[in-house]
Amino acid sequence: MKKVEILAPVGNMECFYAAIEAGCDAVYLGGYLFGARSYAGNFSNEELEKVIYEAHLYGVKVYVTVNTLIYEEEVEMFMNYIDELVHMNVDALIIQDIGMLDLVHQTYPELELHASTQMHIHNEKGVELAEKLGCKRVVLARETDIDLIRKIRNNTALELEIFVHGALCVSYSGQCLMSSLIGGRSGNRGTCAGTCRLPYTLVKKEHGKYKTILEDSYLLSMKDLNTLEHIQELLDAGVDSLKIEGRMKRPSYVYQVVSLYRKAVEQYEVGKEICITKEDQKELQKIFHRGSTKGFLFHEENANITNDYRPNHMGVEIGKVIKVDGLWATIALTDTIHIHDGIRILGTKDIGTVLNVFKIRNEIVKEAKKGDVITLKLPDRVEVGSTVVKTTDQRQLDQITRVIEERNRKVPLTIQMMIKKDCPIELVGSDGMNTIQKRGSFIVTEAQKKPVTKQEIEEKMKKLGNSVYVWDNIQIELEDGCFFPMKEINELRRIVIEEMNAKRTKKKEYSKHDYNREVPNYPEKKEKRIFVTTKEQYYDVEKELFDEIYVSSTLYEQMEKTENVVKRLPRVMTTFSMEPKKLLVSELGSVLMYPGQVTDYSLNVTNSYSVALLHSLGVERVTLSYELTEVQIKELLSAYQKRYHARPNLELIVFAKEEMMTSKFLLPKKYHVDGELYLKDRFGHYYFVNIEDGCMVLYHDKRRVWRDYETYYQMGIHSLRWMLYPLDSYLDIKKNITR
Repeated sequence: MKKVEILAPVGNMECFYAAIEAGCDAVYLGGYLFGARSYAGNFSNEELEKVIYEAHLYGVKVYVTVNTLIYEEEVEMFMNYIDELVHMNVDALIIQDIGMLDLVHQTYPELELHASTQMHIHNEKGVELAEKLGCKRVVLARETDIDLIRKIRNNTALELEIFVHGALCVSYSGQCLMSSLIGGRSGNRGTCAGTCRLPYTLVKKEHGKYKTILEDSYLLSMKDLNTLEHIQELLDAGVDSLKIEGRMKRPSYVYQVVSLYRKAVEQYEVGKEICITKEDQKELQKIFHRGSTKGFLFHEENANITNDYRPNHMGVEIGKVIKVDGLWATIALTDTIHIHDGIRILGTKDIGTVLNVFKIRNEIVKEAKKGDVITLKLPDRVEVGSTVVKTTDQRQLDQITRVIEERNRKVPLTIQMMIKKDCPIELVGSDGMNTIQKRGSFIVTEAQKKPVTKQEIEEKMKKLGNSVYVWDNIQIELEDGCFFPMKEINELRRIVIEEMNAKRTKKKEYSKHDYNREVPNYPEKKEKRIFVTTKEQYYDVEKELFDEIYVSSTLYEQMEKTENVVKRLPRVMTTFSMEPKKLLVSELGSVLMYPGQVTDYSLNVTNSYSVALLHSLGVERVTLSYELTEVQIKELLSAYQKRYHARPNLELIVFAKEEMMTSKFLLPKKYHVDGELYLKDRFGHYYFVNIEDGCMVLYHDKRRVWRDYETYYQMGIHSLRWMLYPLDSYLDIKKNITR
């Protein structure tokens, strides 16, 4: 049976040791550059070298995230950083940017590369393209369901990595611009502000007026993924790596989650039924949870995906407030509490405190059990009937801390020793993969007094100090009456440990190659295109003004087909079929399936290497990312022409209400509402909610308007695009398009 990998999140050194002690097989982490969790602790180069060395001693792999989009001016810095990571002996890199994936693979063809979930790969064709580009592993989109995973597994030899636990993005990863457009902090650049975790009001617009459906709720805040009870299905489906989210979590969280998934996998590997108890789940809830969901991975009901009550730790219910006297509250317990536990009283206003002093029948105690009634003073007044939850279990934290600090995880070694008179000591040590053979420097002699015993030798050999090793089996073949100084055993033990360390941490040698891409040279053009979503827009458009008209896939099926109409394929493709000759494609699987097409902004193209790769794959025209500035577009064009001695064929969106996110979660379905819906934020901005191709699309409230159209042609852009969103009227805004 192939061993499945448990992949642990590591945000700092303490979390690294927690993951090791919990039994992980690999860790993923970010360095000081280009990681998609800029607000995690992350690691300096010195710390990275230490982590990689120590992880390899334990047989644990280290994957470094370089999974942000890279701008043209950053490419040199990016590749210098990759050189550093290669020299550090990293096991694999996790990459989002397709251009950088191509550049790194060509530069270091033997280096293991993983396609980040930010690449939005969610179908077998996307996996096939990742393999073509040099990936060994794909981290599938978190919305990919188990049935599709089985199908993908049957059609690829690539390793498949699946998120199994932790925080979920409400949008498909790599397809969210909400934080970027609203607050200037891009999730594609590692600085997501968690805009989806904020409160919103769901409103419906009727007859020009807004009607509140649900006020100030966390409408987009996802519950945390928890698949412990479904691990057997994932392993039976052929998943290679179980990935735990949490690079911004505490060491106690990392340890608790990893250890429970380790338990489940070990039960599976020895052929036992996986048994996850209610107590196991409770321990997880005490550490951190926002409510649990099995996710779209296991066909979760749409209504059970989000938690609109609160976006942070829910805690575990432990009682109710039954009496209030000023700041003093009396609580009837339904679970055990201890001194120094953290609690929260849920009422009109949440009140949190640490249990430094509490009483039973007017006597100060350090512990109380289910059924007890306790009294304590709070920092603010609460109401009778309020629910009390435990947010921190100090005993749990203390116990986890002790386990981590004891560092009991060891690498088992076996050793055979042959000791004969008139010969040096011969020793063979093994960790199951590496073998060390040594001879001592002292010739064993006949004992004049007391001969050396096996017990003495074993006692000396077992003194391994603070190394990562433990003797699993010591076999000693000792001729009677032998003598040698015990320092000989000490020296042999030291040499075995040093050489085993060297073998387990030996650096891989990588050959470095030149990058090269052959690309076509496109003639200069000045073209205009428009995207429409409704029949009214299509029939109102002055078609003679545009070279082509893009239409949504839904609209395409409803209208008469003409030569200059181009169908935009959905952002999420789970099946492929025959399509018209002209397409606007929105994800990587479609790039492979339908060559010669136009790629949409959702492929997140931000540098010349990505443009060149797409052109070399047969893409006719490449739409640039919304996140590029005018200066960055100029730098991209200049670098492309200088490197490839050719002109690219680029499209730029100059007028649009941007699609901020694409989500499998459907707000209208959860709250049973239809019509013209909006999310209203705390600043009074309204974001239009629409269902398109089975997904929820959230639109920005402001419009992108780049006005100096001729300037973009002069820069080298071949095609400009205007985007009409579903509520636009072409007649109302055509002055912004046709002038």
